[in-house]
Amino acid sequence: MKNTVIDYVEFKAKDLHKIKEFYASAFGWKFTDYGPGYTAFAQSGIEGGFQSANEGEDIVNGVLVVLYHEDLVAIKERVMESGGIIVKDIFSFPGGRRFHFTDPSGNELAIWSDK
Repeated sequence: MKNTVIDYVEFKAKDLHKIKEFYASAFGWKFTDYGPGYTAFAQSGIEGGFQSANEGEDIVNGVLVVLYHEDLVAIKERVMESGGIIVKDIFSFPGGRRFHFTDPSGNELAIWSDK
């Protein structure tokens, strides 16, 4: 995965096990656990982590993060197979194509290609 947009991202997650499975499957991120409530990753120029949300904490309105990928169709299929919900399907915009999805913790992300 080539990163041209971001180099750091951090989310809160309701279920760290589920979120790790999703991102490992969809993007190939490898995780390092730091205690029971925090896991971090560093992959292809993107660094970040997931922290367990506090009880009752509203994390549904996640930050939109834009990631780059060369094969939008393949990554969209992996996102769907991993439990992501497509918010906006692949569409063209100035400079490339993109789609938006929501991950299992409710964070909305966009994957885009400059092709």
